[in-house]
Amino acid sequence: MILKFEHIKKQAVIKSILSTLCSIAASLLLCNCIAQSTFISNNYTTDSGLVHLKVERSFIYRPVKDWLYSHHPYSCFFKNKLIAIWSNGMKDEDASGQRVVFSVSKNFTTWSAPQVLASPSAYNDTMLNVLTAAGFHQYGDTLVAYYGEYSPGRTHTTLWAKYTVDGTHWSEPMNMQVPVNSNHGPQALANGRLVICGNFSFAYSDDPKGLSGWKLSSIYPDSLFKEDNPATFYQPAAKLGLPPLCEASFFQTGDGVMHALFRVTGKGWKGKLWQAESKDNAVSWSFPVETNFTDNDSKFHFGQLPNGQFYYAGIPDTLHHYNRNPLVLSVSKDGRFFGRHYVIANSLYQLKKEGLWKGGQYGYPHTMIKDGYMYVIISRQKEAIEIIRFQLDQL
Repeated sequence: MILKFEHIKKQAVIKSILSTLCSIAASLLLCNCIAQSTFISNNYTTDSGLVHLKVERSFIYRPVKDWLYSHHPYSCFFKNKLIAIWSNGMKDEDASGQRVVFSVSKNFTTWSAPQVLASPSAYNDTMLNVLTAAGFHQYGDTLVAYYGEYSPGRTHTTLWAKYTVDGTHWSEPMNMQVPVNSNHGPQALANGRLVICGNFSFAYSDDPKGLSGWKLSSIYPDSLFKEDNPATFYQPAAKLGLPPLCEASFFQTGDGVMHALFRVTGKGWKGKLWQAESKDNAVSWSFPVETNFTDNDSKFHFGQLPNGQFYYAGIPDTLHHYNRNPLVLSVSKDGRFFGRHYVIANSLYQLKKEGLWKGGQYGYPHTMIKDGYMYVIISRQKEAIEIIRFQLDQL
């Protein structure tokens, strides 16, 4: 009996050692042996005493009695026109039948009635799939608009694209062959490679048109996920002991390093963004770590100013969780410390019709820079779409 007990004890010790070694190996594999080189932070507390930027504002869309859900907005300049796209549903967020629409303006203040860019395909005899707007990419005289599609059960995720040469007539949909629902449209790296942010994955392509050759990388091992959409970021994070990381945005510094920041949502929210880095142009990523950059539990957008400084547009407030107010621009000289803050907007929008997950004053900002102005497009309480612009010389 004693010999049998000793044998069992040895087996348990061996099993424990093997388990520990496997965990270490998995961690090394996940980290890809990349060490963090930059830890990003800000010093935002409240908007008290901050400079309020002088802005111009225009509502692109405010519903009347139907199509009462609007979110995930993006804007661009094309052929001397402003074009905006967004996700558009009857009432609830990401519900069956959600479509993507676009609107056009020649003067910033007057916008065309929304036109359908893409309608979801049928899921079954009674339900449609879900579409989500995913941004723009311009190459020469061609403008590409992206959108994600997935089933009502959050499966069968596909990234689609349509292109136009006049801003009015669009091509047939093209399958980008990557299972990701984009968070932002393609962003060019210093070497010309295009990178699309998902929740926890990054699609990259060396096709300058952005219509082919997409490959997928992630902060997680391939074995932990099959697709990237608004429901699939919880499980791989939990398996690795991480909070739910989602809705990435990145910027690249002069040393070639990509710095990706992630929102934390749900019960894992503690008021801070997380980050990962890539030193090989989005092919592999470091293990994500928590930053000292405050966040309200909302999407955000990072970019670079014409003078080389970096900026963040989002909601850094942590005192009023999920209020998504005020909308703030934060600026950094080096991409490490974001210490200059400006209030873009803080006025209130009155919700017309409640719906699933509708709320938040300034939702999902996306920015672009044109002719000395920064343009920020946002959803208001996930119901209306507004665009704001201000002159950069105020910064």
